Amino acid sequence: MDDEIAKFIRRVNPPRVVIDNEVCKNVTVIKVDSANKHGILLEVVQVLTDLNLTIKKAYISSDGGWFMDVFNVTDQDGNKVTDEIVLGYIRKSLGPDDSSCYSPRSTIGVKQSVDFTVVELTGTDRPGLLSELCAVLTDLQCNVVNAEIWTHRAKAAAVLQVTDEETCSAVTDPERLSQIRKLLGYVLTGGSRSRRSCEPKTTVSSSLDETYADRKLHQLMFADRDYDEWENNVGDDEDKSGRVVPDVDVSNLHDLDYSVVMIRCKDRPKLLFDTVFTLTDMKYVVSHASIDAEGPEAYQEYYIRHTDGSPVKSEAERQRVIKCLKAAIQRRVSEGLKLELCTSDRVGLLSDVTRIFRENSLTVTRAEVKTKGGKALNTFYVKDASGYQVDAKTIDAIRQVIGQTILQVKGGNTEVKPSSQESQTGFLFGVFKSRSFVNFGLIRS
Repeated sequence: MDDEIAKFIRRVNPPRVVIDNEVCKNVTVIKVDSANKHGILLEVVQVLTDLNLTIKKAYISSDGGWFMDVFNVTDQDGNKVTDEIVLGYIRKSLGPDDSSCYSPRSTIGVKQSVDFTVVELTGTDRPGLLSELCAVLTDLQCNVVNAEIWTHRAKAAAVLQVTDEETCSAVTDPERLSQIRKLLGYVLTGGSRSRRSCEPKTTVSSSLDETYADRKLHQLMFADRDYDEWENNVGDDEDKSGRVVPDVDVSNLHDLDYSVVMIRCKDRPKLLFDTVFTLTDMKYVVSHASIDAEGPEAYQEYYIRHTDGSPVKSEAERQRVIKCLKAAIQRRVSEGLKLELCTSDRVGLLSDVTRIFRENSLTVTRAEVKTKGGKALNTFYVKDASGYQVDAKTIDAIRQVIGQTILQVKGGNTEVKPSSQESQTGFLFGVFKSRSFVNFGLIRS
């Protein structure tokens, strides 16, 4: 009944999307007006994030029955968005013809899809963990076609899409799915036997899951309580690993029944999505918000309530919101040297590459694996397993084995000098410091 009412309201008050490339000199302005519903802000941010657009500023007002947002965006190069295909996609996705449905869920395990099997894992991180997991999948004749792997505060979470080596489609045999779960569970348990709180999670389900990988990774780490590691000591600028801690504060406006969330941190791609998703997944409603990310730092101010209309009710809840937002901001922070791999895909490719990393004492802190048109397009962030800076000679040796043109160094503090003997394919493939918050002031409804 609620779903039918929502559809009726949408037909009576269809969403309106206005895209303006004239009003501002350097940004494209996107205005979205529609009937309000829980999670609608996340839907809009998801669409813009999926298109790799950079949100420079945003003003959100959704108090009551109507939702009104303004986003100032640019493309990845900092230019206005002029591609008609992209603009048309935004209008269709956010406008009255949109029929998509985003519904975050929190199940964990191995899920069967039409084209691939989704493997979801959480456990204690350790050097070489990704290599061991990939080796198991290779032994089970499974090919990893897409994957995202995050590590945060000694915890790891992964969402992998695998196919059967023979059929190049999803693994459908229940016994084989059970074996995948069992053997991957053994690998994860190897790093967490002494810590019950970090017990690995792998289960099997035949139901489909429409949740995006980044949403699922947030949910997996949230369920594994990675946010519990945060200690909110006033004046601390860095955490135990030396990373700059984001400024997050939560206070109540008792006369207006709002809780105000203020965030100040280094800007990065998908930051707005990560904070909006976390608040939405924790069952908070963003009534008003102001976002400013025009410089190297981002300022975010949210006016939130529970879904029942009440603000944050206790100091314990306040601390929990702060910890969860800090964790959400830091999970996707890229630590280490960025390596990009591009070559023809094959079964066991990811296992071989990560094994070479492990044998050279490198640990993967984050990874994104994609397969398009038979090509593997993989991005790895690696660090020395002992905590020292990655040695340029180590990277050069790895590139000699994998192939200088196949594995490229992208950014980072480690300078890698080209070898005098260039390897084209390689044998493997022939085979802020914290300051006071800025007071944005109340946003007018």
